[in-house]
Amino acid sequence: MNAAIETSDFEIPVPGGGLARIPVEVRDDHPYFRSMDAAAVRYLEEEGYVVLRGILDPDACARIRAAFAAEVKPYPGFLYRQTTARAERNAKNPHGHIMNPLLNLQDLDPTAFAKLRQTTLDAYTSPPLVAALTAVFGEKPKLVQSMYFEGNSATWAHQDTYYLDSERVGDMVAAWIALEDIHPGAGRFFVYPKSHRIDMSRNGGDFDIAFHHDRYKALILEVIARHKLELRAPALGAGDVLLWKAKTIHGSLATHGTTRTRQSLTAHYIPESHRFLSLQSMIRPLKLRTHNGIGIHCPKSQDRLRNRATLFLESYLPGPFYFAKRVAVKIATR
Repeated sequence: MNAAIETSDFEIPVPGGGLARIPVEVRDDHPYFRSMDAAAVRYLEEEGYVVLRGILDPDACARIRAAFAAEVKPYPGFLYRQTTARAERNAKNPHGHIMNPLLNLQDLDPTAFAKLRQTTLDAYTSPPLVAALTAVFGEKPKLVQSMYFEGNSATWAHQDTYYLDSERVGDMVAAWIALEDIHPGAGRFFVYPKSHRIDMSRNGGDFDIAFHHDRYKALILEVIARHKLELRAPALGAGDVLLWKAKTIHGSLATHGTTRTRQSLTAHYIPESHRFLSLQSMIRPLKLRTHNGIGIHCPKSQDRLRNRATLFLESYLPGPFYFAKRVAVKIATR
């Protein structure tokens, strides 16, 4: 375990109201690790998250950022987005930062986005990250979802298990990979330590994602307040990774006092032998391909004609398509 001393803090609004002081740079009052050794595994199990420094090479981070700038920022068409899980065009803020993050980079058209697909898949399957996940799972991981963030739209506090998980609930582990040094006001990733020990209402009934998502978001804030949970937003530099468990409450803070980006990747992994649970209701078959020996779920890969046709329908007939999808989800999570 290593640490550098930095005494300054940054005060920022937090979910549910109030302010929190978060570190500007790496400091000695927050544990971090260089590899997933026994102490790091124990920290993850006890706290629900762990920070690993220098997992991805900074040059690899720079190549990913360059590919995103070259292939995604000028792209005029529709791409799947993390916040809504819908097909949308780029939404840029006044500074030119894309505010609707990408969903599932492994599904991008391999011709139009060749460099971004290759560089991000290399990152998601990099030997140090795979080694860390293998130490946690006791077997190789497989990737079931991925994302790319440039501008920060802020992400509500939530547990991943409400949306996706391993069939053994709570076993999924996710990774937030910083592609640049993240300014404290640029939308830092936050976690609530030990929140993975708290059980909540399942996805369904009055808390289903299709028609009652806001109730679930409100419940999370109520739980945070009731249990007096502590928000942490560790300082991450390019190539650093924060791992967290499926039931750990987390999100990203609102942008505050800066116009900087928060370029980063997110990935969700389950053990290789486990099945994939969606919306706490359905075991979904995985459409797996292999990259660097690791299984990658490609649910809507754009090198397939059927998936390109679906993207077209979602792009130009969104009303009927997404209403039908919501009804289907409601039935599945009843």
